[in-house]
Amino acid sequence: MGMKYLVTGGAGYVGGVCAAHLLEAGHEVVVLDDLSTGFRAGVPEGASFIEGRIQDAAQCLDSSYDGVLHFAASSQVGESVVNPEKYWRNNVGGTIELLAAMREAGVRKLVFSSTAATYGEPASVPITEAAVTAPTNPYGATKLAVDHMITSECAAHGLAAASLRYFNVAGAYGAYGERHDPESHLIPLVLQVALGKRDSISVYGDDYPTPDGTCVRDYIHVADLAEAHLLALDATKPGEHLICNLGNGNGFSVREVVETVRKVTGHPVPEIVAPRRGGDPAVLVASAQAAKDRLGWRPSRTDLAGIVSDAWEFAQTMQGEK
Repeated sequence: MGMKYLVTGGAGYVGGVCAAHLLEAGHEVVVLDDLSTGFRAGVPEGASFIEGRIQDAAQCLDSSYDGVLHFAASSQVGESVVNPEKYWRNNVGGTIELLAAMREAGVRKLVFSSTAATYGEPASVPITEAAVTAPTNPYGATKLAVDHMITSECAAHGLAAASLRYFNVAGAYGAYGERHDPESHLIPLVLQVALGKRDSISVYGDDYPTPDGTCVRDYIHVADLAEAHLLALDATKPGEHLICNLGNGNGFSVREVVETVRKVTGHPVPEIVAPRRGGDPAVLVASAQAAKDRLGWRPSRTDLAGIVSDAWEFAQTMQGEK
């Protein structure tokens, strides 16, 4: 039997793909998004849409909802450093309002889009949920604060919740893909070179202690990620806050990503080696063992060429829209 879910931030990249998966599974979906970074076209067909801020959740939540999937957040690490107040207001203040609205309406299930940025620079990789949380920027700090908030909400008020922590989401799902403006993620940036929108890609540091000297990062296909969110809805129990990392387990280097884009697109993709960026750890990779054990998650799109191919296909359709 289908359930009814509110998806906050469902006009964004990950939220939109998750909303599409919920609809395909036969659920009723209502998207709440203020379109500050999302796009109306990102809301899947078949979902109801309410244009509003997360603080407006009280006006749309009632007892007819079975749960909430919470993606609405400010999420640019660099911006969070120069404008932290925006991040505390939107990410923490907004979630306080959302939890209050859920309590008031009797909606007792939540899946939260957290981040592996809650760990900061890890002592060892792959990162497990037992790793010390020491965020290195306000974005990670606000997401960790929300995780703490959810833990106490579960303990005090019987909420059933899951926080999913992941690094880099990539790829596309049919008509739904990355269209951030400005773009800060590596795969879409490299694809912009292939599309002729950029002359070259900057590689920040090639002297890291990694196999090819460039940073190694975790990339997960957005469709695998969406499936984890649906599994988390089933796995949550009242009074329990389940925290799971989602990762590919081994990671890909910046140079591997650039080389894969060259192969997939047939474009030479000139690269420029630039100085290291402050605060960029050499390797960030998450362990997904807990998600496999607790959620039954089995990512099936772990091949970098496949992830890049899906993103490339979507990037070309976006080019046609401009």
